[in-house]
Amino acid sequence: MNDRERFLRVMRYEQPDKVPLWSFGAWPETMQRWQSEGYGQTKPRFAENKRVWAGGWFFPCPGFSREIISEDDNTVTYINHEGILLREQKNNPYSSMPQFIKFPVETREDFRKFWKERMNPDLKRRIGENYAAELAKHRERDYPLIVVADRWGGFFGPLRNLMGVENLCVAFCDDPAFVEEMMDANADFIIEVIGEILNHTDIDVFGFWEDMAYKTAPLISPAMVRKFMLPRYRRVVDYLHSRGVEFISLDSDGEMSSLIPVWLDSGINILYPFEVQCGMDVLKVRREYGRELGIWYGVDKRCAAQGKAQIDAELSRVEPLVREGGYIPGPDHSFPPDVSYENYCYFMEKLAGIL
Repeated sequence: MNDRERFLRVMRYEQPDKVPLWSFGAWPETMQRWQSEGYGQTKPRFAENKRVWAGGWFFPCPGFSREIISEDDNTVTYINHEGILLREQKNNPYSSMPQFIKFPVETREDFRKFWKERMNPDLKRRIGENYAAELAKHRERDYPLIVVADRWGGFFGPLRNLMGVENLCVAFCDDPAFVEEMMDANADFIIEVIGEILNHTDIDVFGFWEDMAYKTAPLISPAMVRKFMLPRYRRVVDYLHSRGVEFISLDSDGEMSSLIPVWLDSGINILYPFEVQCGMDVLKVRREYGRELGIWYGVDKRCAAQGKAQIDAELSRVEPLVREGGYIPGPDHSFPPDVSYENYCYFMEKLAGIL
């Protein structure tokens, strides 16, 4: 059984020879630690199953050039590739949150200019001059092809990138027509980009990206998600189904329980990563929604910093769901630098052992 057949069998609740083994990556500082502890020097005793995860085709194109505005001994203030002005620690840029100072969109005119200049759906710009041939290489694949509109494929996350959380949340109340204009533009954009991709290859999963929840709740109410976002999800999902795409995923960190019914009504049938530290429990989610919802990840990554006994206990917790199907287990986000390379390898080896 090849990796694609294995993936499809799991997500369809059919019997695979084994469940795919996936990781979620690691922070750059974690990789530095692991390299000092033997990463890359010997072959690990586990092997991840192949998947192609295309996540960069929906970003602003061209991106903004990095422009340093000011700096001191400890911080640098600069415009990033998305046009956001932010201040970041020099010595610890990935392990700390930057300070967001200014966003590229404040008015309708700003948005329309940004969209016209940077959100052209032309795949020659986004993938390359020979994009049709590159996409066609995936037609006879033996691995799942997952196309995620990372950071720019959704109806809250991308708008947050344009305006910032506070300005966007205010706009939902003060200028809902502007919010809907941005959402409609992004729905059109997603359909145009994915439509041309599907002219040259089929795909196994399309993914939205939102990251619209924090530790205890979503950033906007489920009622607002249903009112503003569901119709746009539905338009994109209906188009994807019309083109033969079976699985529609959505990525949101944080405590997203109250949004799951809205996303299911939108036609989304896979969610991830189910952060345990935010109270997300994949076993509880399965009890509530049954086989209607596919689940990825949801294993508490913090156990990998705590030791082998804690790893064993956490993997035992999710093992029944692995056996049931419709679930690809893995850490609930990328590994932070308090995880040793030895513990990472143990985590992955033990995970492979229950699959």
